[in-house]
Amino acid sequence: MVTVRAPATSANLGSGFDVFGVALDRPADVVHVERADRTTIEVTGVGSQYIPTDPNRNVVGAVAEALDAPAHIRIDKGVRPSSGLGSSAASSAAAALALNELYDRGLSREELVPIAAEGEAVVSGEAHADNVAPALLGGFTVATDEGVTTIDADIPLVACLPEIVVSTRDARRVVPKQASIDDLVHTVGRAATLSVGMCRRDPRLVGAGMDDRVVTPARAELITGYDEVRSAALAAGADGVTVSGAGPSILAVCGANDRTRVAAAMLEAFDDVDVSAQAYKTRVGSGAEIFEF
Repeated sequence: MVTVRAPATSANLGSGFDVFGVALDRPADVVHVERADRTTIEVTGVGSQYIPTDPNRNVVGAVAEALDAPAHIRIDKGVRPSSGLGSSAASSAAAALALNELYDRGLSREELVPIAAEGEAVVSGEAHADNVAPALLGGFTVATDEGVTTIDADIPLVACLPEIVVSTRDARRVVPKQASIDDLVHTVGRAATLSVGMCRRDPRLVGAGMDDRVVTPARAELITGYDEVRSAALAAGADGVTVSGAGPSILAVCGANDRTRVAAAMLEAFDDVDVSAQAYKTRVGSGAEIFEF
């Protein structure tokens, strides 16, 4: 048996739609794999009742098929499905790393990224690497058709998860098909600023670089209380706030000593609009880890 812990992730970061991602040091999924003649899946943990165990409909089933590695796979969910925190990516990444180890496939983590992304396609309809890349590699990642670039960033974060469900497919439907040249120039500038901030480990630059005029406003409409929560976080000291992935989680960048205050402000703002929520005081963390054989 091989056991792997894979972290929650936040994709897009505002200005980096379908490209940027970060690993979070919490929460996480834990996946256990054991050789078998055919793939079977068991799911426990948060939101497990909503996750299919049919290998043809579960992200880890797609990963097992891609690696030709049948196994009994047990997923202990720590990342809620439809949270905007890379729930499916955590399971996909953990399964890819675990099955690669179990069957001694010899693939590098970079080579496992597109395989784990095939699992993502089960959920979103398309194989995107912006969540599975940081889940496997850790840090801040830039995923393009040419491959993945990784930066070992260390940025304090608050991820606030409301009791709202936004499906990845619904969130993709609202993304505008076109953008003006002014918005394109603005996005490029902000994305560049964010990237420099990650390299410098500077929360202020990262926060400034999260601003986005194209995708984020459309997705924010799906999240009750987004504007109020964003304003509250900024007033409490956050350097930047955006939708995490497809939502409904909201991600705030701030100084390490400001996380408690920012988290409390975000929770209070959600409560003011009658939405229950929980906040993770976290930071950019490491990728999936094999911790038991």
